[in-house]
Amino acid sequence: MTDFTIDLPSKLPHAGTSIFAIMSKMALEHNAINLSQGFPDFPISETLIDRVHYYMKQGYNQYAPMPGVPVLRKAITAKALSTYGLAYDAETEITVTAGATQALFTAITAFVHRGDEVIIFEPAYDSYAPAIEACGGLVRGISLNLPDFHINWREVEAAIGPKTKMIIINSPHNPSGSLLSADDMDALEKLTRNTGIVILSDEVYEHLVFDGLTHQSVCLNPSLASRSLVVGSFGKTFHATGWKTGFVMAPAVLTREFRKFHQFVVFASNTPIQHALADFLADPVNYRDLGSFYSAKRDYFVQGIRNSLFDIYPSKGTYFQVLGYSRISQLPEMEFAAWLVKEHGVAAIPLAPFYSKPANQQLLRFCFAKTEQTLSQATERLCRI
Repeated sequence: MTDFTIDLPSKLPHAGTSIFAIMSKMALEHNAINLSQGFPDFPISETLIDRVHYYMKQGYNQYAPMPGVPVLRKAITAKALSTYGLAYDAETEITVTAGATQALFTAITAFVHRGDEVIIFEPAYDSYAPAIEACGGLVRGISLNLPDFHINWREVEAAIGPKTKMIIINSPHNPSGSLLSADDMDALEKLTRNTGIVILSDEVYEHLVFDGLTHQSVCLNPSLASRSLVVGSFGKTFHATGWKTGFVMAPAVLTREFRKFHQFVVFASNTPIQHALADFLADPVNYRDLGSFYSAKRDYFVQGIRNSLFDIYPSKGTYFQVLGYSRISQLPEMEFAAWLVKEHGVAAIPLAPFYSKPANQQLLRFCFAKTEQTLSQATERLCRI
């Protein structure tokens, strides 16, 4: 095919391939243990698979309703009520999406206009900023403070201005594993009270919280809930990231705008999977014990590297562990991550790509949503460095 020459100015001139794709590709090329991209390497529930198969055989294979199948939306409202005490209307306030990233992109597209400012907290999940920029919005990145990745709310107050349209929060936090506290949510509520600011709350790891701590959803604060879109993920909760099924809970006034764009992005998500998830949600045991399940994996991983030269940062939720390598090398994070794959056969994610401005703090994110065999092999290699 001959080259086609045309002036095509990019809407995302600085965007390249996602760091997740880069590191997973590198892991495959070097036969490394992949603790980079956040996906489990153990099987999902056979019961859940059987329910998907059942609904496929029953003929539930055509388009679902645009907002999601009613039975799943009702199950989501029941879960929100039992977990957070907040009653969403299944018909007007719940939308099933093709994964959480689609939900995030659609929410940003629906509410951010050209020239609007959006506050994000860095290191930030890498889809936030490109979506904002594609809408003509301006990213206002505020760095979380080490070593526990906490928010300085004075900085947030100073960053809020007449053009601030949205604040994106993420707790439990990817990539750091930190949690927002009740005090954090109170501070956010006070700063946004009597404003037109929309909160986009990324809560995909809502059930992966450790050490007896509690996930502070915006759902627990009626004032915040009234201005928030809450994004959840069945892929994270039920170890099925490849199914790409998530959801958004929001007041009707926000949901109406969200659905205007959702219908033209994907229209609807996988029908038999939605029905199966509705069945699976009926038993809270299927999601309420995830904290202890993953904290055991975190502890196993941390114990395995206790005698290494890596510095261990607190992980209070998600299935990620941040490690510092300043006692090993002063290489920039991307270079060290590449060296780790090529020379020691372990893939991790550098934190630098999660910042809008260059950052090199000698920090890597490791995914511990793996079998003990995988984690044991990885920690043995890390301890040899």
